[in-house]
Amino acid sequence: MKRTALFFGSFNPIHVGHLIIANTMLQHEDIDEVWLVVSPQNPLKERSSLLADHHRMALVRRALDDNYRLKACDIEMHLPIPSYTVVTLATLQEKHPDHEFSLIMGSDNLETLHRWRNYEHILSHHRIFVYPRPGSEHCPLASHPSVTMVEVPMMDISSTYIRQQIAAGRDVRYLLTEPVHRYLTEMHFYR
Repeated sequence: MKRTALFFGSFNPIHVGHLIIANTMLQHEDIDEVWLVVSPQNPLKERSSLLADHHRMALVRRALDDNYRLKACDIEMHLPIPSYTVVTLATLQEKHPDHEFSLIMGSDNLETLHRWRNYEHILSHHRIFVYPRPGSEHCPLASHPSVTMVEVPMMDISSTYIRQQIAAGRDVRYLLTEPVHRYLTEMHFYR
């Protein structure tokens, strides 16, 4: 059974913080690989600021190019919008019965997990690996038997911040991998 952790996000754009989280999970937890699931629309977020799905997938693929244990996953591009994690998990389990799927999320998402569709099902059937997020101190679900809190360097980098800096004409090259930075620059995204 392959132990696959799913790291969901809009990755708009993917940045070094995402990669540090994914790689830390690979190093310190009972995980064989991490799939970065590019979400077409988070039901709790506005869609208007998103790059086109195919561009965000291209950015994730470029960012992961040299790490065989990190993979880009487009499953949610083929599911109804808005996408719900419980549906994605069921679809993946059906397509990949030889995989045991877990989730990776920030502590801020754990705090709102009770708002997710069928969150009780997720908690009872999947492990959840949680990394700390700034401003997110304690959550009652942190002590749930399916939840594992993981020490990951806490970095207050966000895709929103990167988009704002690019729009303001500032240099963000050290917040992104070189292939991602080059793609964003060549395509004139977020300007």
